[in-house]
Amino acid sequence: MAYDFKPFEKRIKEILEHAGKELSGVRTGRAAPAILDGVFVESYGSRMPINQVASVSVDDPRSLRISPYDQSLAKEIEKAITVANLGVSVGSDERGVRVMFPELTGERRTQMIKLAKEKVEESRTSLRKARDEVWQDIQKQEKEGTMTEDEKFRSKDEMEKRVKAAGVEFDGLLERKEKEING
Repeated sequence: MAYDFKPFEKRIKEILEHAGKELSGVRTGRAAPAILDGVFVESYGSRMPINQVASVSVDDPRSLRISPYDQSLAKEIEKAITVANLGVSVGSDERGVRVMFPELTGERRTQMIKLAKEKVEESRTSLRKARDEVWQDIQKQEKEGTMTEDEKFRSKDEMEKRVKAAGVEFDGLLERKEKEING
């Protein structure tokens, strides 16, 4: 009986998506609304993501415009972004809040690339953990007699192919992010 890799493939997809989201939060010299995904605003007694209390748009390559649906939230949004310590400057005017991205220095680019590599490595660690769980399950099935020894090693090869393919995708994500950071 062949091993069912569907749950493992689903897990790989989730890990890759998570890595993509994490990398989109790593700031480059360009304005990207994704940097605000982890910022929550105190609104009417609850904490809400910025994109639920305001529209976020790119003003120009180095600034974002945040237009609150309720203008009274502008100061709260400004405060939340400042507290999030994203390395951006924030100011408000009659149209809402403006987030300005400073020009990246060589040193800052190096820090951003290092951070991107750390994020990808965390995802690789999650993938290795998922791989170990699948391998233990395959070995368990062989011990229980629901899988032959040949099937066990065939399944291991299949598993490793999927892990290797995911590794190539991680490399691609990191490579694209490095290019984006280095401009």
